[in-house]
Amino acid sequence: MKRLSKEEKQEQTVIDLINKMFEIAGHSVTFEDIKGRKDDWYAQWTMTEEQNKEWRDWGIKYLKKQKGLYKHYAERQIAMFDLMYGLKLQQNDKMETQTNG
Repeated sequence: MKRLSKEEKQEQTVIDLINKMFEIAGHSVTFEDIKGRKDDWYAQWTMTEEQNKEWRDWGIKYLKKQKGLYKHYAERQIAMFDLMYGLKLQQNDKMETQTNG
């Protein structure tokens, strides 16, 4: 098996994070389905706050293992990735009682 270049490793990380996000959110969509799209595909599917937290926790562990990052840097990377590509969060009825923490 050939070793992946730095760019190929980076691309594989993006693929893995997106695939896991769709999986945790319960959508039968993969990176292959959205590859090359220039629209706001990430706003066309939703996930709950609980699913988002589960995915972010998984992503932090994944980045620590795959890239050898310290937890702090893995958290920062997954936060930026979520900002750029994270699925839209479902609005629930309790929104007015929730506060931003």
